[in-house]
Amino acid sequence: MDVSRLHSVFDGVGPFATVTVDVSHDSESGAHEHELRVRGACEQLKELGADENVVRRITGALGQQADEPAPVARTVVANAGGVVFDEIVHERVDQSSVHWGPLPDLSTWVRSAERNIRFALALVDHEGGDVAIYQSDVPEPESETSAGGETWHVHHVPVGGWSALRYQHETENVWHRNAEAVAQELDSVIASGVGLILLGGDPRSVADVEKQLDTSVATVVQLRSGSRAADGGDETQQQAIREALLEYAVAQRLELHHTLKDRLGQDSAVATGVRDIADAFVQGQVDTLLLDPDATHKQTLTVKDHPGLDLGAVPTDDALPADQALVAAAARTSANVVVLPRTALGGAPAAALLRWNT
Repeated sequence: MDVSRLHSVFDGVGPFATVTVDVSHDSESGAHEHELRVRGACEQLKELGADENVVRRITGALGQQADEPAPVARTVVANAGGVVFDEIVHERVDQSSVHWGPLPDLSTWVRSAERNIRFALALVDHEGGDVAIYQSDVPEPESETSAGGETWHVHHVPVGGWSALRYQHETENVWHRNAEAVAQELDSVIASGVGLILLGGDPRSVADVEKQLDTSVATVVQLRSGSRAADGGDETQQQAIREALLEYAVAQRLELHHTLKDRLGQDSAVATGVRDIADAFVQGQVDTLLLDPDATHKQTLTVKDHPGLDLGAVPTDDALPADQALVAAAARTSANVVVLPRTALGGAPAAALLRWNT
């Protein structure tokens, strides 16, 4: 996932409090349980030595009700200057995460957030299509629109003679123009950053739209089921969407794993281990950081050992948890971050795919 938007989180001076709490309200006692979880997490924060003013800011942010379907977890980061990060993910958190230190502890949030896939669902027929943008962990669309809608001669009428051929030709032109309108709408969606398009509906219309997206940078997938008439609650369609999302996520990770394996074999455009990756960040070489947060958290990184390493306003002499430091470096250099187990990283706690070879 792209973590460049976290750049400003590291502008301020620490120490930082980072707290993740389950804020779901999916039971009669949900509000009370939410309050107890926030209170318990903030008590832990005090025990770690957090400033009273920072604890108060964290308490206020975590105490807000998230008007989102459960499960919902909220991550808040604050320093003496105020709250610098406040986001939710749709994931159940059984145990609150509480941290107080020179850097925000965002590797846990990254692990949860990167599982979410932003995608567009386009259900099409001869009259056009309905396009909705979703987050994979939220059942309701963030936006919906329709494209096409031209209906003149949209249906074949059995008329004999040469007029029938002309009528058929005009009808197929209408179908194509409606498909073209859907494709243009999807081009706009892709330009906004959506990387996955799911197409369902009339097979001929789907094929026409897909053909017009041939050169798209997005991944386009035909659903095994789904029609424009479906109300979104059709279980067969929902199952087809779930399968497509799972296949996409697995394919993305397999591609990264194979790319890493190939580069390690060629010893080209790759870095492994905390120190080598930190040096690559200094040079601005890192395109994608592949991270096992648990494995890297056990290691440390000191800024003064890597002159030019930008982690924001942190003490250069402090030994920092490596997972936090590497996520900070990725945010400051517009690198992507993907969480993978150590076994998928050739046994290393972290690896990096580089923008160019050393």
